[in-house]
Amino acid sequence: MLDRTPPLPQHADPAARTAQLASFAAHPDAFDARLFARLLAAREVRRELPLLGLSREALRELYARWFPGAPLLPLPVQPEADTAFTGNLRAHMQAWRNPALPAADVACLATIIAHACLRPDHLWRDLGLAGRDDVTRALHRYFPGLPERNTGDMRWKKFLAYDLAVTRGETPQPAPGCPGCEEYARCFPKRLR
Repeated sequence: MLDRTPPLPQHADPAARTAQLASFAAHPDAFDARLFARLLAAREVRRELPLLGLSREALRELYARWFPGAPLLPLPVQPEADTAFTGNLRAHMQAWRNPALPAADVACLATIIAHACLRPDHLWRDLGLAGRDDVTRALHRYFPGLPERNTGDMRWKKFLAYDLAVTRGETPQPAPGCPGCEEYARCFPKRLR
């Protein structure tokens, strides 16, 4: 049963929880296992699993695929609601999906990234990753061809919102979380005038 609840402290260490989850993976040092362990642990330790945007069933299946037997927190009943932006970005990213990877994992990552774009920090921080290189590697692996479109070396959250708008024939706008970021003025200097 996947709803067993371990005694996690209120402010558990994300690195410790990442290592714990990864230890249940078939290949704990594999990039994909570490990626999903970090993404889940970052929200778990803050009791923010709904912010991933994944349904209870999608979360249950993600844990079962990657970390069978891992002790879990109670899964949320309701995920963070989709917005037009998250739905459109998820669909846009999945258009670039790597056909060699399981579709369910690609869909989960697209949802998690789209919902992280609602948060007010750099994408890598909003995802709970170690740095921009982790986002770059995940995008190259799961959505090949999409990162290559970032010819202006934009920050990933800015680029994803930009590329989505351009692809849809719309005027590029910041991602919903961009205005709350400390780098907003640097990324969008003309918007502050």
